[in-house]
Amino acid sequence: MIKNRKLKILHTADWHIGKVLHKHLLRDELLLFFDWLLGLLENEQIDLLLVSGDIFDLSNPAVKDRKIYYQFLAKLIKLDIQIIITGGNHDAVGLLNAPQSILQELNITVVGGAKEVIEEELIIVKNKKGDTELIVAAVPFLRDKDLRSIDIDAKYKNRTEAIREGIKAHYAELATICEQKYSGVPVIAMGHLYAKGAETSESERDIHIGNAAAVDSSIFSETYNYVALGHIHRPQIIGKNNFIRYSGSPIALSFSEKMDNKSLVLLTLENNQIAKPKVIPIPKFRSLTKFTGDFNTVKEKLSKFKPDFPLKSFVEIEVQENAFSAIILAGVDDVVTLYGEGESFTILKARTTFAEKAIDTASLFEEGEHIEDLKAIDVFNKLMDHQQVDEEQQHMLKEAFIEIMESVTQSEGK
Repeated sequence: MIKNRKLKILHTADWHIGKVLHKHLLRDELLLFFDWLLGLLENEQIDLLLVSGDIFDLSNPAVKDRKIYYQFLAKLIKLDIQIIITGGNHDAVGLLNAPQSILQELNITVVGGAKEVIEEELIIVKNKKGDTELIVAAVPFLRDKDLRSIDIDAKYKNRTEAIREGIKAHYAELATICEQKYSGVPVIAMGHLYAKGAETSESERDIHIGNAAAVDSSIFSETYNYVALGHIHRPQIIGKNNFIRYSGSPIALSFSEKMDNKSLVLLTLENNQIAKPKVIPIPKFRSLTKFTGDFNTVKEKLSKFKPDFPLKSFVEIEVQENAFSAIILAGVDDVVTLYGEGESFTILKARTTFAEKAIDTASLFEEGEHIEDLKAIDVFNKLMDHQQVDEEQQHMLKEAFIEIMESVTQSEGK
């Protein structure tokens, strides 16, 4: 180990290339992130990039999304840095591993799934002179088949407990190998899993039977100087330990992440010690905004909304009213039509809820009065009176209702 040389490491995860939010691809913001990341890697003179799983959002990503991935790796090669990529629960092991022989020659190591020989998950990071500076335990997402054995199943009757213990045993075995073969060399562990206490968002797909097999941060041996986690999309510290972290996703993947400050984690290794991790904020390229309230409130908020980001903002609206009203429903549709594809934002989803239950039509009639004794227009008038529709709107609605009824009558007569 060469003294006084700083090794700079960047931890990221959960790119989710190909992610779709309400039928809209989140491709443009990811491309902007990659451009920004290239600049950061060059300006900070990063030596090692760690990507802790979920490269893609689907196990069988579109051709265009695969192209984005490989084009980005090609740009990274020009920076002459070492890259270690592990698979996540969204990734197909075979797809990630397919080009690993070629990528290995380009200083890019891909561990798509657990290795049969566990020691092969240990990646040696050397300096230009060939001295070992760091060991990385590149642990991908561990599937049931990777964790369960006859011995574990016999010892733990509960499947959840067996999976949890399997994860613990996996990291313990790698730590033991490091202690025996690489004593004195700093070690970073990567992982794609759910740790107890992690704050989740709507965009994570449950793993290990609904996250019931969440692991405690204590499973990570003191041999590990830092644990670079993926799977949870909010950046955060685990177990109140600055050296066990989720980097989080680089872009918001759901509206539940609209207020998240996305970031990467920068590590500096010097004299066998990793300094306190530094959080690097990621610029926001597109905002996700949700407007909630009664119809008039939401409409006013939309009229005043002037976001200023490189990409059009995505908006969700939820109109909350007390009494059911067809007028409100029609108004919401009009608002979506008016603002749906605005210059600075797009409405992705609109929802209307009513606190009161749907009206019981029987309550519209006086005692002894029955719906079958009335004309359709009479029932319609009673409904408008009940909903307190103003006179001008009543006139317009009556005309529309009569037109519809005439159209139905003509159709039935044919």
